[in-house]
Amino acid sequence: MNRFGLSRKRFALLFSVMLVAAAGNTAMQSLLPGIGRALGIADIWVAVALSLSGVLWVVTAPIWAHRADRRGRRALMRLGLYGFIGSMLVCGSVLAVGLAGLFAPMTVFVVFILGRTIYGAFGSASPPAVQAYVAARTDGEQRTNALAAIASSFALGTIIGPAIAPLFIVGPLGLSAPLFVFAGIGVAVLIALVLWLPDDTPRNPARGAIVSYPSLGTDAPVLVAEGEPARLRWRDPRVLPWHAVGLISGHGQAAMLGVMGFLIIDRLALPPQHAQQWFAIVLVSGALASLLTQLWLIPQLGLAPRQLVAWGALVAALGTAIIGLSISVYGITMGFSLASLGFGLIRPGFTSGASLAVAPHEQNAVAGMVTSVNGFAYIAAPAIGVALYGIAIPLPFFAVAATLAGLAVWTALRVKSSARAA
Repeated sequence: MNRFGLSRKRFALLFSVMLVAAAGNTAMQSLLPGIGRALGIADIWVAVALSLSGVLWVVTAPIWAHRADRRGRRALMRLGLYGFIGSMLVCGSVLAVGLAGLFAPMTVFVVFILGRTIYGAFGSASPPAVQAYVAARTDGEQRTNALAAIASSFALGTIIGPAIAPLFIVGPLGLSAPLFVFAGIGVAVLIALVLWLPDDTPRNPARGAIVSYPSLGTDAPVLVAEGEPARLRWRDPRVLPWHAVGLISGHGQAAMLGVMGFLIIDRLALPPQHAQQWFAIVLVSGALASLLTQLWLIPQLGLAPRQLVAWGALVAALGTAIIGLSISVYGITMGFSLASLGFGLIRPGFTSGASLAVAPHEQNAVAGMVTSVNGFAYIAAPAIGVALYGIAIPLPFFAVAATLAGLAVWTALRVKSSARAA
């Protein structure tokens, strides 16, 4: 029986490739604060490790997206999995050696950062290849449904990765153990891909997709751009306000997420290994709040994009301020869930607002811009958040809350929805 025009086995393989790319990366992100503290590394270097991988993803993802046809879709999926597995093995191995006290902590973390760059540079090859493979073998409504289902694997991975990572922190390997487990999962998916996914002749030509960097607390949208995009300037007055909304809210969310792991460790006064399970609980609560918002609350509210952004920014500001004031895991969890609900309103508002502001023939161009804006937020914001955290623990949360409150006011007063969005 076929699913969206693809056999169930083939669809499950493609879904797994996307899932493991997101789950493994977000699991590693959730472990990084504890890893840094266990090695005695300054928090700012942890932020650098997060940012560098994101930079490389933003740079290389469009390259792989454009090469999906010329290099072969299945070949690029394999390349992405090689990058994922190699990154996990390098990072896990050097971390295990470092935790055993065999290498100097800074040497360990330098090699660890190099391992992260492998994922950023080559792990980004798989998602666009999967999207192109599906798009080239489906038509019409089948294509839309199939791509939506495949995209959901990325969102699911951002929840599953941090949720299950603490389960594997066992034995002498400690915090490095989950990385080896995810590498093993990647190997299993790679073997299945080689054995069971044919690189047959596609039904339709289709270029790969530009895919957002999979990161904690985001729904990691996957946007498909088929054909040559229309020319659309970044300073076009129709889309410039929406780019500003995306950049400001994205930097606020990335800065907040960059210090959440450290906050759990410091507020609970627990060793990094024991604090990891609480961090996972907080992250999952936020991810569920975001998904609930986008799957149920937004359809119920029926708000225009500008209203989604304004109300979402206010809610996110309140939640972020609560996090900064909280000294218990209960308060942190409630604040993070509320903030995630707010960001869950902002993201669709920003995306739909930008889309509705332009003509149908410009949709591919604006989709690429939206994806770029989502990626740019994870380049500098984590480091900025950690720098503020080093001055005072609540400072990054209060700064983000104030920024989001200002964004809400500015959006309500200055941003205009297009006629189609009204």
